Amino acid sequence: MNENAQAFIDWFSGAPLRILSVLLIALISHSIGKRAIDRAVAKLAAADIKPGPGVVARQSERARTIGTVLTSTFIAFLWLVSIGMILGEFGFDLGPVIASAGIVGVAIGLGAQTLVKDVLSGVFMLVEDQYGVGDTVKVGEIEGLVEKVGLRVTTVRDAAGTLWYLRNGEILVVGNKSKK
Repeated sequence: MNENAQAFIDWFSGAPLRILSVLLIALISHSIGKRAIDRAVAKLAAADIKPGPGVVARQSERARTIGTVLTSTFIAFLWLVSIGMILGEFGFDLGPVIASAGIVGVAIGLGAQTLVKDVLSGVFMLVEDQYGVGDTVKVGEIEGLVEKVGLRVTTVRDAAGTLWYLRNGEILVVGNKSKK
């Protein structure tokens, strides 16, 4: 083997191979994790946990809503860790970044109070089961079918076909026509 090929192999077996390994493991974890959450949500959606008329459909909708939130959270965490590992391979010192994360978190929390309010409202809305995907709701002047529920934003399609994006922190009163 000539010197150039050996030099390339030596170079590639260092940081580039570790970066590719991190990306490959992240992609595989992404796929497996998403599939596992989808399967768990499907089982939960099909289970008759609380007997009663119309309760199974409601449980199914709630399970799907929580599944989308879990999937989004898992994927965000997975790729945040992967990007941190890749930056470490490029020589970035992540110790000070991690150490200052608490201080930065407080500063961002103060600067992004509306975002925090939206997310907290979304969490409480999911926990309290106020509405879910497939429910017909009335929020202010907007009335329609809930298409997606996230931690920050809820999307509602009205009878005219308009898709409305409602920030969860701004929803003060909601009427749910699907709940009995």
